[in-house]
Amino acid sequence: MANFNLNKVILGGRLTADPELRQTQSGIPVVSFTIAVNRRYQSKDAPQQTDFINITAWRSTAEFVTRYFRKGSSICVIGSIQTRSWVDQQGQKRYATDVLADEVLFVDSRQESTGAAGGVSDAYNIPAFSTPAESAPKFEEIKTDDDLPF
Repeated sequence: MANFNLNKVILGGRLTADPELRQTQSGIPVVSFTIAVNRRYQSKDAPQQTDFINITAWRSTAEFVTRYFRKGSSICVIGSIQTRSWVDQQGQKRYATDVLADEVLFVDSRQESTGAAGGVSDAYNIPAFSTPAESAPKFEEIKTDDDLPF
């Protein structure tokens, strides 16, 4: 049997605080932030359960997060799970599990991210990525399916 390894995670949630860009000693941009992700299922009488997931992004992804996202922003993170361990000052072994972000995507539309006090879109003039109707490709509609090979 072949050896199979897969480490991929896709998360959608909201930032719990404004991300703050830092740099390593060699000048590489890095940002660590936490997102709140509501659990999908809950019991009838219990309040909504939320998990707080630690995320780390590097280089241009870190700069992107810092520039376009704020506390409360909806965000989609695609990456991999990373675990680490260390011994603390009291000699106890500690463990942490983080997500290393490969991709970060907007979730809210431009209108939804704009609030009464002005949103992220307004503050940073995020471009709208859409194709005008007149420049969209024209496709011929096929009215019959008599000759389909399946």
